[in-house]
Amino acid sequence: MGAGWTALVVAVVGVVGTLGASLLTQSRADRTKRMEMQAAAEQRREERDHAEALLEAERARNRAEESIALRRACYITLNTTARQYLTAQVDFMHALRIETGVEVVLEQLEARRTALRESYAEAQMIVPLRVMAVSGAASRHLNAGYGRLKQIAADTPCSQEDLSTFEEGIAQSWALLAEMRQQMRLDLGVDTDPVSVSGTDP
Repeated sequence: MGAGWTALVVAVVGVVGTLGASLLTQSRADRTKRMEMQAAAEQRREERDHAEALLEAERARNRAEESIALRRACYITLNTTARQYLTAQVDFMHALRIETGVEVVLEQLEARRTALRESYAEAQMIVPLRVMAVSGAASRHLNAGYGRLKQIAADTPCSQEDLSTFEEGIAQSWALLAEMRQQMRLDLGVDTDPVSVSGTDP
């Protein structure tokens, strides 16, 4: 009886040990599997986050490039129309002085004035305030010159003294356009440091 119980206990302990070892092994395997799955899920999440970050960076880069291209096109138009407007004013001044071809030059002046107004209106929507400040100053100065020329033209005959006074202010007009262009170049990254601008810029 004692030997039988001992054998039975040994057998039970053996079975329990075998089952316990099996359960322990299975538990460890399950835990390892869960850890592997969690690690894989974490890696997928990190890869997804990384891919999204790369995509967002690419989108931001594209937006920046599009913005630069848009501003560059706007700056080219604004710079060109402002220079043409000033040139037309100079041509009108000369026509008034020699009293020849005034009507033709005046028509060109009006067209240049309209072109500048349109390009300036576009710039107001997309140009940074720093550039708009100098562009606005240049535009106001050009329009003041236009008004002055129209006043001079209204007098018959035109005052040569008034024309000479207007001519003396042309250098300031070119200087304002040069400052406007410099701010545009700085904004586009063409130049990195401001440089002094000359008084004339034909």
